[in-house]
Amino acid sequence: MTGTKDTYAKTGVDVTMAGSALGRLAGHINRAMNLRKGRPGHPIRGLGYYANVLDLGNNLGLAVSTDGVGTKLMIAEAMDKYDTVGIDCVAMNVNDLICVGAEPHAMLDYIAVGKADPRVFDEVGKGLLRACEACSITIPGGEIAMVKEMLRGEGVTEGFDLVGTAVGTVPLDRAMFGQHIVPGDVIVGVSSAGLHSNGYTLARRVLLSGGATVHTFEPNFKRKIGEELLEPTALYVALANEILGANLPIHAICHITGDGYMNLVRVEANVGFHLDNFPEWPAVFATIAEKGKIGAAEMYTVFNMGIGLCVMLPEASAATVMEAARRHGFESRILGRVTDEPGVVRIPQWNLVGEGKHLRDASA
Repeated sequence: MTGTKDTYAKTGVDVTMAGSALGRLAGHINRAMNLRKGRPGHPIRGLGYYANVLDLGNNLGLAVSTDGVGTKLMIAEAMDKYDTVGIDCVAMNVNDLICVGAEPHAMLDYIAVGKADPRVFDEVGKGLLRACEACSITIPGGEIAMVKEMLRGEGVTEGFDLVGTAVGTVPLDRAMFGQHIVPGDVIVGVSSAGLHSNGYTLARRVLLSGGATVHTFEPNFKRKIGEELLEPTALYVALANEILGANLPIHAICHITGDGYMNLVRVEANVGFHLDNFPEWPAVFATIAEKGKIGAAEMYTVFNMGIGLCVMLPEASAATVMEAARRHGFESRILGRVTDEPGVVRIPQWNLVGEGKHLRDASA
């Protein structure tokens, strides 16, 4: 698995350019962060982690995060099936909130369309409700925008985007940014549910090529390609609420999203990661790699590869987390260990090493 026929960059997703653009934006955002310094609502960290926490005083923190469903919505349009993308929108937001140790409470949704179709809105609402019920959160409000001139789409809405912003609370003295991780901590990997909502530009390019459509039956998936690609993102809130509420010595929770396993280096502790016990690649990842001739370095940089959440803690408490995961319907395993190589991710099974944003072949 060493070929590099298709990569994220070749699909038009230029991570390097995006990083440069973000740097320009961040300069202004960082100045805005200080506008409430010394007053309630001041962020306790800068940019870069899964969510941030606002200091409300009296040891109370308000955790905030925002994210969207991305080009997975193009699959929903092509399938004319919208009843699961609301789950994705909630999941991509609340799964980030739990990474700072917060209990999610609510989410606001933003829906942009070219044309407001009642059936589509009804189906989106069903997914939002299902996810909120599973996470015990509310949707106290939101926004609908009809912006036909700005959108391009294949569905009845003539263009569609779905984004959310979630909030939760965490005691300030329990807010987690990975600052307490130490070498020797184990990394418990909790199973994902397919692609979740990341890497779809590359996945679509590979799977919907050679005449294949979302309605093509894929033997490796035992269902249509579109059905596989619409598998909802896993919701980890109930599991996180249990293990955080049990006062386990959890040092970090990392959501494996865009940037794949380079997400781990977001943590504040000056540590590295040795991941040597991955599960067998689920069919969707194996098929993308085979059909696109994509090497392991690109796959582990773009996709979750079967693990959607990593929990880092002392080995003595790992079994408790794994048992909780089982009760909540997730497979889990000790994926690896924390090391004393600052900022370095190693995946020895594929001879990969990563620093910064990308994994690469260590022998190259």
